[in-house]
Amino acid sequence: MAELNARGGRRRRTRNEMNMVPFIDVMLVLLIIFMVSAPLMPTGVVDLPSIGKARQAPEKVIEVVVQDDQRVRLRVNSQDADTLAMDELAERVKALQGEAEGGPSAVPVIISARKDVRYEEVVRIMDVLQKAGVARVGLSVRTTGG
Repeated sequence: MAELNARGGRRRRTRNEMNMVPFIDVMLVLLIIFMVSAPLMPTGVVDLPSIGKARQAPEKVIEVVVQDDQRVRLRVNSQDADTLAMDELAERVKALQGEAEGGPSAVPVIISARKDVRYEEVVRIMDVLQKAGVARVGLSVRTTGG
């Protein structure tokens, strides 16, 4: 038999359960609000920059071609110069820039890499050139028609 307490009523056991019904009700209301308001929101338009044509192509361009291993290939005016290790890159680029007329900042350096080359390698080359004081460093891109 159930025990009686001092007032003569039966003693109830407390349940240690969480009532999930209010939680589910709130979630359903939020779901309905998002479903109704989502089609009404304007879609975001991203205004991407476009690649314009330069006024005049530079006379001399130094291109750093990233290879699979820790080596890079230098090209000056689309002619292969030499293949060298990463630690020799900065001083060789500075020497090639110093030979140009108009000062070192007049000669741009372009980094070219295939799609399968790790992004980390390209960033490392940019970092090496930046620490060496090379001013104009860019990335080679392929333009799609238009």
